[in-house]
Parts: sequence; structure tokens; C-alpha cells
Amino acid sequence: MCSQGRKVARTQARAGRRGNAILESALALGPLFMILFASIDYSVALLMKNTLQSAVREGVRYAVTGQTMAGTGQDASIKAVVQDNALGFLNGTAGASLISITYYNPTTLQAISGVNSNAAGNICQVQVTGFSWVWMAPYARDATPLQFSATSSDIVEPTSSGIPPTR
Repeated sequence: MCSQGRKVARTQARAGRRGNAILESALALGPLFMILFASIDYSVALLMKNTLQSAVREGVRYAVTGQTMAGTGQDASIKAVVQDNALGFLNGTAGASLISITYYNPTTLQAISGVNSNAAGNICQVQVTGFSWVWMAPYARDATPLQFSATSSDIVEPTSSGIPPTR
């Protein structure tokens, strides 16, 4: 009977330890998942910022060469190029409304508009502003969306005909 008592005592001790393992696992998994999801959150935010910056750079590269897509003006073509390079973040008319194209006089740095504002020697600036992204897992942060903007500019090259394309 003495051995029976020891077996019962050992079985009860093991059962208590199994409960401890479950509790310890539950307490350790919470912070582990928080760190995992936070690293994913920050990685996605960095991807979005870099993607938008790359997209406006491509838009400026396209703009300074004086190219246009068939059936559209230069500004619409530039916006289409930016949207194509934004990995779907700027899709549709809502995404296009966040893209702005401004031309500047290189000597005064004043914004110019109208016919021939995209003439050779002027500065073309392509900008995305107001793009917001809500954190996937806000944890200790508030749920305020993260705001992104990206800007790029370059000097417009002369076209082969010497006449700038219609905006």
C-alpha cells in the first residue's frame, strides 16, 4: 500500500506541473506575438514609404523625358506611371487624387502653371501627400493612422521636337 500512495502522490505532482506548463506558455505567447506583429507592422510601414518614394521617382523620370501615353496629357500619364509603380497602394481615383504635379521656374523657384510650364529647363516635382495607413495591431499605441508623403523632382529635358507635350 505504501507504493500505491507514492504512485498517487507522483501522479498528482505531475498533473500540477502540466498545469504550470500551460500557464507559462500562455503568459509567454502574449508578448511573443506582440513582438512578432509589431515587427510585421513596422516592416509593412517601411515597405509602403519606400514604395511611394520609388513610385514618385519613376513619375519624375517619366516626366522629365517629355513622354505621354496615347490619348492622355502629360499630367495624366505621369499619374498613371506613379500608380503603376505604387504596388496597388494608389489605385483608383482616390489614389490619383493624392498625386500632385508641380512645375517650377528654375531661377525664381516659383510655381508655374499653364501652357509650356513643362518646358525644358523647368523643374518638375511629383508628390504624393495624404496617404494614410491604419496599424494592423495598435497594442499600446493609439489607432491614429500613419500619414505618408513622398516627393521627388528633377529638371525637364528638352524634347526632340523642342515643343513640350500638352499637359
